Amino acid sequence: MTPVWIIGAAIALLFYTYFGYPALLWIASRIRTHPVPSPADRVTWPSVSISVPAYNEEDQIEELIRSLLALDYPRDRLQVLIVSDGSTDRTDEIVRSYADDGIELLRVEPRGGKTKAEHAASQHLRGEIIVNTDASIRIEPGALKPLIAAFEDPTIGCASGRDQSVASQEQTANAGESSYVGYEMSVRDLETRVSGIVGSSGCFYAIRADLHRLPLPEGLSRDFASALHTKEHGYRAVSVSDAVCLVPRAPSLRKEYRRKVRTITRGMQTLWFKRRLMNPARTGLFAWMLFSHKVCRWALPWGAMAAAAALVWLAATEPLARPLVGFGGLILGLAWIGWRRADEPSVSKLFSVPAFLVAGNLAAAHALVRAVAGANDALWEPTRRDVVKSA
Repeated sequence: MTPVWIIGAAIALLFYTYFGYPALLWIASRIRTHPVPSPADRVTWPSVSISVPAYNEEDQIEELIRSLLALDYPRDRLQVLIVSDGSTDRTDEIVRSYADDGIELLRVEPRGGKTKAEHAASQHLRGEIIVNTDASIRIEPGALKPLIAAFEDPTIGCASGRDQSVASQEQTANAGESSYVGYEMSVRDLETRVSGIVGSSGCFYAIRADLHRLPLPEGLSRDFASALHTKEHGYRAVSVSDAVCLVPRAPSLRKEYRRKVRTITRGMQTLWFKRRLMNPARTGLFAWMLFSHKVCRWALPWGAMAAAAALVWLAATEPLARPLVGFGGLILGLAWIGWRRADEPSVSKLFSVPAFLVAGNLAAAHALVRAVAGANDALWEPTRRDVVKSA
């Protein structure tokens, strides 16, 4: 393959992944649309269990509990279970102080990681619908009813909330994350209209109890697998735009990079575990969406590296290619400055946005190497985010 063809293929992959795929979804959504029920469609509310795995979260667990107590949902239909994964700080003590408010504590020892903690919690969850969230997330008071209302449709097995990336006013580091999250939520909205999403938000999603209890190896991603379990068992997973949760931005790009590497590694291993869903003969449209949304994004850094090498090779004999090499060098230079200054709260978006985009693609490449090598991320130190005050 000539350098021009390599560069053209990489550009085609980029445009298809970020523009072509959403455009095709938009066209498909004009032909067929699957509406998601709203709270107005709900006559009675099912019993709900909220499961929150936590490890050494003494700095923010109380704010989380207060936000959960403020949720607009019938209290007699709501169970809140905090799963302490071998915490060694005051997390358990703080949770126990809210026992009179109905907050339950399950301590898991020894520490085994998020998925293992969620497995341990399964037998203690009494609700018809299980809601999963994280200690660093804040759910808007009116967000739970729209999420649960989706299950009025008997074909829906999983409902994912809408992430909203937030940061303190003085924090502009890692600013590219907010734009990326907004883009991702828009794609999920389109997928929902066409058929269903291919992965849930780990920050805030709900699933039918029987689907939640399906077995999953501890090193895999339960939030991604939830949508795959759902499809396997004849349901669809959807995104609910009114079910808003506030997701604190990682305090630095370096921490976000480590989180992305771990998350994408688990995602790749989960998809390999569920690879039969990639067969169009088995899952039809879903296989195309899964390939476009996940595999194409994970392939982008490898296409970019191949294109960069081909461009440098071409520039040796073609003067017209040299300005493109210079432009690529400028982007990498801005990204490098953004990376070096990633921990500065006032770093300019001129540097932070290119740094976020480059770091995200490098994280995908790094993750593939780890996934092939059989990395096990069942146990890790959670990314500590700034505490977000509930509304």
